[in-house]
Amino acid sequence: MTTSKVTPPATDKKTAIRDPKPEVQRIEVLASRILDGDILLPKFQRAFVWDRAQILELMDSIMNNYPIGSVLLWLTTQRLRSEKNIAGLPIKDRALEYPVNYLLDGQQRLSSICGVLFWDSKDKNSQWNVAYDLRKQEFFHANTLDDLPLHQVRMNKLPDAAAFFKHVAGLDTLASEDKEVLKLRAERLFKRFKDYSIATVTLSDMPIGSVAPIFERINSTGTRLTMVDLMRAATWSEDFDLVDAIDDDILGALRDKGFGGVDSKSVLRNFSAASGRSFTADGIDDLRNCKIDELKNAAQSTLAAYKKAVDFLSTEFKIPNSNVVPYVNQIVVLAEFFRLCPKPTKVQRDEVARYFWRTSLTGYFSGWNTGQMAADKKMLEEFAAGALNVLSTHEATPSADIWRVRQFRLNNAHAKLLALLLAEQGPRDLLTGQRVALEQALAWENDKEYHHIFPKSYLKQKDVSPQLANCVANFALITSNSNKSISDSRPSEYFVKVKKALGDDFGTVMASNYISEASVAAALRDDFEAFVGSRSETLHTATKKLCGWDQ
Repeated sequence: MTTSKVTPPATDKKTAIRDPKPEVQRIEVLASRILDGDILLPKFQRAFVWDRAQILELMDSIMNNYPIGSVLLWLTTQRLRSEKNIAGLPIKDRALEYPVNYLLDGQQRLSSICGVLFWDSKDKNSQWNVAYDLRKQEFFHANTLDDLPLHQVRMNKLPDAAAFFKHVAGLDTLASEDKEVLKLRAERLFKRFKDYSIATVTLSDMPIGSVAPIFERINSTGTRLTMVDLMRAATWSEDFDLVDAIDDDILGALRDKGFGGVDSKSVLRNFSAASGRSFTADGIDDLRNCKIDELKNAAQSTLAAYKKAVDFLSTEFKIPNSNVVPYVNQIVVLAEFFRLCPKPTKVQRDEVARYFWRTSLTGYFSGWNTGQMAADKKMLEEFAAGALNVLSTHEATPSADIWRVRQFRLNNAHAKLLALLLAEQGPRDLLTGQRVALEQALAWENDKEYHHIFPKSYLKQKDVSPQLANCVANFALITSNSNKSISDSRPSEYFVKVKKALGDDFGTVMASNYISEASVAAALRDDFEAFVGSRSETLHTATKKLCGWDQ
């Protein structure tokens, strides 16, 4: 048997990353390192959110030698703003010697350990006023600053061995028969918290853009660390907070317009572009080099651009919220255009609208890579300046089969495209002929307004695959009441009834749902394949016209 030699891929020295470095450290040492300023808490870390019960549960887990998870550190030369205190305790200022350790995962646990072991004994109602009852063998929150009974030991005595064993020696004065047992339990408590160790994993020489996904994968059940969080730490000052600028100021203003659901990283791309940088991760990372005034100006420009982009989506496409936009990066590009060109001409607005339809149909933004971002930003600049007349995606026009291949799901871009197409047409209910309430239909919180034209249960009886039965071409805006009336009826049955009930209005109602005469004929003979093929062509022809591809 022969084996082929596998040549390892070439490594770019600039982006080479060392393997994570695991080691085991005692919890008291880790807590001391934080208080001494050796491990820093970056500003992106969330506030302490554990309640009193969770703090006691952690202490109990340590006492019982249960695992409490690992700690993730990031050893880096990149400068981030860091917290000045933890658990109400000041962190020592030290001359920053790079590289430094930033705590990425483990804040709640280490905050609890720091707070309990190093409590300053000032506030009797403090969540860190924790003691251990040697008789009951349980932790509790004391509600006094006075000395506790000898069989109860405050946890902040443990770091000072002399103070702790002075308390233990006092147990000899007890008249109770269990004093020797209590002394043994006290020694066990001391030994457990002195010796308890946890795994510490250190990420070294890693660029800031790589830290977030690694953190998310390791800590998938915890608070997700995003690029916005990282850049908040990199740009934070007393006068500027990136998270406040994006979440409160920009997205806060868009919530009233129904677009507060745009994710903050997308806004960050525009923020980077508004500062004279790019949409890419490298451009975003370079925000750390911005002056505070530059960041503030970028925030104002981004807010104004998003307002114009949202108004355009609302008026041009009747889009009431961000959920029904096929791709979030379409909003990013629109916002950048309106930042560059706050007062576009009618010709420019019409071309931007065609570009929106084109990118929706082709799925251009399903994978927006770094090269595309750079090319699109350059294209927008030239278009806004009048040097270009057409916004191109350089994507091949898909065939009409896309309407029968794509599934109707709320997270599917072509399902959203169908909804926008129907909104453009002004759809009427398939059974009653009444106008459909678009605001409710486009809320996109659930799919209760969208139903199968050929009923799913009927198609199952005909052994049509679920994938084909659920294709976009088999859906229309049908009210729940009408859908109940249809139930599992064959199309040939209910189409005949509808045709009779609507009379001369039948053709208009069908057309409002992009159901052509050929599609009606296929439905009347229960020919699902022919119906899907015909309606797909109708939907495709209408979309291409909106794209400007009808020539």
